[in-house]
Amino acid sequence: MKKARQITEDRQRAVWIDRLRAGLIVLVILHHAAITYGASGSWFFKATEVTNLPLTFLAAVNQAFFMGLFFMISGALAPTSLERKGTIGFLGDRALRLGVPVLLFGFFLGPLTVALASAPFGEIVPDTVDRILRGSFILGPLWFPAALLIFSIILALWPVLGSASRPVPPFANWLSLALLTGLSALLIRQVVPVGASVSGFQLGYFASYIVLFTVGVQAGRNGWLDRLPTRSLWLAITVGLAALPVLPAALLSIDAPRFETGFSVAAVAYAFWEPFVALGAIAGLIFWSQRRGNRAAAFWSWAAANSYGAFILHAPILVAVSRALDAHGTAYGLALPLSVVTTTLMAFWLSALLRRSALVRRVV
Repeated sequence: MKKARQITEDRQRAVWIDRLRAGLIVLVILHHAAITYGASGSWFFKATEVTNLPLTFLAAVNQAFFMGLFFMISGALAPTSLERKGTIGFLGDRALRLGVPVLLFGFFLGPLTVALASAPFGEIVPDTVDRILRGSFILGPLWFPAALLIFSIILALWPVLGSASRPVPPFANWLSLALLTGLSALLIRQVVPVGASVSGFQLGYFASYIVLFTVGVQAGRNGWLDRLPTRSLWLAITVGLAALPVLPAALLSIDAPRFETGFSVAAVAYAFWEPFVALGAIAGLIFWSQRRGNRAAAFWSWAAANSYGAFILHAPILVAVSRALDAHGTAYGLALPLSVVTTTLMAFWLSALLRRSALVRRVV
């Protein structure tokens, strides 16, 4: 009976994580579609260069937490994998599942995506072939598994100090960590401003990625995510909601605000706004997903299994769909939801199709 209860609890735990993993892929697609249709940011294809303020705010809120939550989930799952496989096995698995997709996208799907975004419709295929033959490497959104590979190597080689289980930190510690993250981001941005890329990595956002991956590792080792106090979650959600209007209020009160670097009001507000919004958003998503238990477990298991493949494939699909809609003169208000829904369905379907191969499943 005890074993059966443990299996049920483990399955419920897997379902809520599956739900988050699949949902985050939809947010990735939404984020890049928002940039396509007017949000500030860089992406392969932009249907308009006119900045849309609501979409920019949506993208800013999304940017504050969604990739950080990916790193946190990855960090939470890593210790068990490392313990089970050992250092060599873990690193080999990470090289296969993270490194191979980076290379495949960089040398093949990346050039295809660039061609889909920029080449005349009748020249997309030859343009793609030309870019591939010239050895063009496009990291694109695959910066995430590339960074995660680096984090995983550090984790595997970093000595573990102490084995005693630690209790869930009190809420005051969460606030302190958010403040530390904001300060770290502000300092990093003095060297690498927001939007600047170093070898495909926007290091101005990496303070939260490093912090949340580290939090995830500690949460995985100590079982924190399954016993987060409801009161702390609600406090975090409240803080996140209270922080939401701070950034637009700060930016709208300043003429020509510069938030990318420096110590202006806008730059300081943005650096500290992000981790507090992330605190609320991550707490809210965890609370929502856990409270839904094992509802639609089969669907979420399927979606999570195909989520990584969908992530890898979404860029060329979204660009192709968005450019086709743009060519037909589709209004942006309609094109945005159409591109998100179509890309989501196609990316997950194609991922599921490709994963029928055991070789593909070994990688994604």
